[in-house]
Formats: sequence, structure tokens, C-alpha cells
Amino acid sequence: MGHFRQISTFVEVVARGSLSAAARAEGIAPAMIGRRLDALESRLGVKLLQRTTRKLVLTDEGAAFLEDCQRILAELEEAESAVSERSARATGHLLVSAPAGFGRQHVAPLVPSFLLEHRDVTLNLNLNDRVVDVIGEGVDVAIRIASLSDSNLIGVKLADNHRVVVGAPAYLKRHGTPQTLDDLARHNCLPISSEGSQRGWTFHDGGKIVTLKVGGNMVCNDGAVLHDWALAGRGLAWRSMWEVGPEIAAGRLVPVLEQYAAPGNDIYAVFAQRRHLPLRIRSFVDFLRHAYSQPDYWRNNLGN
Repeated sequence: MGHFRQISTFVEVVARGSLSAAARAEGIAPAMIGRRLDALESRLGVKLLQRTTRKLVLTDEGAAFLEDCQRILAELEEAESAVSERSARATGHLLVSAPAGFGRQHVAPLVPSFLLEHRDVTLNLNLNDRVVDVIGEGVDVAIRIASLSDSNLIGVKLADNHRVVVGAPAYLKRHGTPQTLDDLARHNCLPISSEGSQRGWTFHDGGKIVTLKVGGNMVCNDGAVLHDWALAGRGLAWRSMWEVGPEIAAGRLVPVLEQYAAPGNDIYAVFAQRRHLPLRIRSFVDFLRHAYSQPDYWRNNLGN
């Protein structure tokens, strides 16, 4: 029980930003919080937090441990809630945010089936490609395709995903197939823009993660347009497998530079940390996770 208390204290301190804030939430002295953290670090043999009088900074080990702790605590809370509320019905309104392309293909088609199972729930699906402020905008569940870094949110992984550079066979025939990252400078790349700023492409190179600013004669803030341009042979695009998988399988797009593929930008459902998560939120996240885990889901639903 002591080990569990140390872990939950560590997560609470990071979420609240200070030992004193965590202590006030629990109704104990800050010194007690400090002793729990000291005991946890001593037991693990690593430094999790750099503590000063002004701020807390996670070490690399602390950041990795935090992600595991958040997942474990979320799963434990989910298990406890499932037992205590097994006979309860999900009710109320859900505000769900998702990236436009992914949401259009892989969230919106599932909403009617979810609502058929939970007839006392209503749902507002907001599709856009900006990173919403889950807490500030009152979003119940946000679907994100990225590595999670916001320690104030709980993330539940829904599915694996990775990104790949692709080009149409006709384009590669005319311009050649890039063999190294340096070769991208000689190709017409089709980057996505966000609020006027062009996003880089991320790769794994020589044991490091690098982000490259690529160049080309066309930029767009809509991933579906970049997808269409790549299919039309206008250049190379860096897209997610959930989007271009069918074209790769059919030979309409060809993946290149696969040896430089960066770690996956997996698909997560994120929501604000809450001790008692409403059943409608938990039910929706479970519904998506179950749907995406079916063996035939991605084969039957990619590119629709």
C-alpha cells in the first residue's frame, strides 16, 4: 500500500506543479509529500524530480516513469469504476475533439453505433487540426495522433500508428527515389501548414530524432489535399499509415526512406485527470479502443 501511495503522490505533485499544492489537495503537510517522494526515489534508485523553491522539473527518468504511472493509475481507476458502476447507464452530453481527417474516417462513422448502445448520451464531434485545450475548452475526450507530453492529461492508447514518406510511381519515375534524408532537398515535398507555420517532417537518423524543414512548390493546411496531390504525382508527402495504407497496398503510392522512419505517432484518447471519470467518457473511450482492436478493422476501413 505504501508503494502505491508513493506513486499516486508523485503523479499528483507533477499534475499540480508543487509539493504544497499536492499537500493541500490531500490535507497533509508538505513535508509528508516530500518524504513520500524521497522514499520513492530511494526505492527506485533514480532521481525523478529536480526540486527547487520555485519549480519542479522532471528528469528524463521521471518523465518516462510518469507516463507509466499515469497509465497504471488510469487502468486501476477504470477497473474500480467498472466494478462499482457495472449496472449504471451512461448519460449526459459528450464533447469530442478529433483531427479532421482521422475523425472523418475513423471517429464519425463509429458515433451512431456508440449512441445506439448508449441511448441516454448525446455527442458533439468537433473536427479540426489544432491541438485543443482540453481543460480550458471543456472537451471531454480529445483524439490525438502524437507523442503525449501534457502531464495534466490522462492518455489511453487506442491504436498503433506511424508516418511514412510516400510518392506516386509516376513521380518517382520522373524524379528518382530518395535514398537518404539529404535527397529530400532535391525533391518537391508537400508539407502541411498550421496557422501559417510549416510543420517539419520527423525521422530517426543515426540514433537521433531529427525534424527537417522540407521544401516544395505547394503547401496546404489540409492533409486530405496533400494526400490527393501525392496521388496525382505532384510530389512527396509525409502521411500516416491510417490514411495511405490502402494506396500503398494497391501500388498507387510507394513508401520511401523507410529506414529513417521515426517512432510511431500513436493514436490516443486524452482527457482531464479526474478521480471519478463519468461513465459516458469511459464508455466512449472503451468503444473506440475495442473497435480499433478488431483484427479486420484497419483492413476494412482504411481509405473509405
